[in-house]
Amino acid sequence: METQDSAPTTGFFWHERCFWHDPGAIGVFSGHDEYLQPQPASESPESKRRLKNLLEVSGLIDELAVRKPSPARREDLERFHTRRYLEALEDGDAGRGGDAGDCAPYTPGSLAAARQSAGLAVAAVEAVATGELEQVYALCRPPGHHAEADRGRGFCLLGNIPVAVTRARALGQVGRVAILDWDVHHGNGQQAAFYDDPDVFTISIHQAGNYPLDTGTFEEQGEGAGRGACLNLPLPPGCGLGAYAHAMSELVLPAIEAFAPEMIVVACGYDAGAKDPLGKMLLNSTAFASMTRRLRELAGRCCHGRLVMIHEGGYSEGYVPFCGHAVIQALTDSNISVHDPQAEEIAAWAYQALQPHQRELIDGWRAAWSTHARP
Repeated sequence: METQDSAPTTGFFWHERCFWHDPGAIGVFSGHDEYLQPQPASESPESKRRLKNLLEVSGLIDELAVRKPSPARREDLERFHTRRYLEALEDGDAGRGGDAGDCAPYTPGSLAAARQSAGLAVAAVEAVATGELEQVYALCRPPGHHAEADRGRGFCLLGNIPVAVTRARALGQVGRVAILDWDVHHGNGQQAAFYDDPDVFTISIHQAGNYPLDTGTFEEQGEGAGRGACLNLPLPPGCGLGAYAHAMSELVLPAIEAFAPEMIVVACGYDAGAKDPLGKMLLNSTAFASMTRRLRELAGRCCHGRLVMIHEGGYSEGYVPFCGHAVIQALTDSNISVHDPQAEEIAAWAYQALQPHQRELIDGWRAAWSTHARP
């Protein structure tokens, strides 16, 4: 917690330009059909804008180092993305827009928002890597954890985290990095970016078989020199407070600590929240805060507190702000809280306790993971 006489050590990076990305009226569906009445896109600016507004109203934003970094430069984007893909995005942005790959629609002006979003991630990682700030929350939009080197996927145009981490490592700002993705969808973008890299540990805890359908199994553990530096926990639908807490305690946190990173980056999606239309998990804002506190404690032990949170998915315009505020409060250890009117109700729902099939699955992964040598 910051005092009035001390400079904030936690950053909050955002930019209005990110809210101006328009993916078009595709609703909750991945394409168009003659029987689908147009509706506002699920990936809308409102959940993010309402989070920032809630920080303003509560006063928590006054305890943060608020910044509006520059957009990502082309040379930094090319450290991860192919030149051909970036040129295709530029051509589409100058025309009528289109789809950047797989369920990644965009319209003219979206590329500027995507470059701004990647710029927030770049600046956040750099500020923490160089010791300028202890931790940073970057309110990125569009999201980035599905984007691959040569295509966009799942609402994501540019790989915010791969771009930022690749740049920081190329400039010698950081070496070993752990990337934890707790978005309800698999973090395929980070996995693909660092699949053969032993110095970047990618962990994804997600709903099994949601999106993408072709990635995210426990058996995907890296290749070549990076074998063992990739961990996937595809949890069954319906997991709640007990399952996530058990997975974090028994496998995620010990695996990160054993890796001994110099920085932890979190792909911080809120679509594992109970109110989300694109996920089938049962978390409340308290669960996200708890995971954040435990990560902050771990970062303090293993990497001098260096922790970066990059905003990813989360499509409940009403509930995401409470989850995000709880995470940022936990990140700063602030006394400023807001009442979540549904946290207790969600926690009281049936099957929130760790279920036998969930325990068996997670404990089985833990046993299998412990039998292999890690980088």
